Amino acid sequence: MRSFLAFALALAATAAGAEIPSGTHLLLRMQNSITTRTAKPGDYVYMQTGSPVSVDNAIAVPVGSHVQGVVTYAKRSGKVKGRAELAIRLETLTLPNGHQMKLQPRLASVESDANGQKIGDNEDHIKQGSSVGKDAKQIAIYAGSGAALGAIINREEGGNGALRGAGIGAGAGAAVGLATALLSRGDEVELRQGSSLDVVFDKPVTIE
Repeated sequence: MRSFLAFALALAATAAGAEIPSGTHLLLRMQNSITTRTAKPGDYVYMQTGSPVSVDNAIAVPVGSHVQGVVTYAKRSGKVKGRAELAIRLETLTLPNGHQMKLQPRLASVESDANGQKIGDNEDHIKQGSSVGKDAKQIAIYAGSGAALGAIINREEGGNGALRGAGIGAGAGAAVGLATALLSRGDEVELRQGSSLDVVFDKPVTIE
């Protein structure tokens, strides 16, 4: 009962005719998941507001309002070069009372992941972080495994050149690691359900 009362009060306090000022930030949470692995221009993106917007001590945009956007650009990560990139344009805001309005805030920041996806130089483009460190680590792992294997084989064969065997194994392992890194795609941009985005209004928006 209390939650229903709070919801009703929030709707009553929604400031019709209020103007969301320029520079206002709004937290959004993803309602569906999207990734550059499968995304294509024209795909819809659905979100909900995770923070309210207050104007003149009244709630202009309550928490739980729906926001719809569309994918305008999607590029998969390349095998040799080229990072994954995703662009989203936000289009409509639907308040809990059913009122719908047009809006086009820009992405200010996006929830990162272990691979460091972030807003790129192009406005509203989310770009995946560099995979150079990951590739180097993979090559080092293969080289280390190859060195250990080379030393073992040399010792089992009764050879005295364990260091030579390790060196040969390390070289072979590094070659395998390099080939694997070159043939593997980099990480994709991925916005999972529940992940958050921060958007900002560059122009005032009037709630009619």
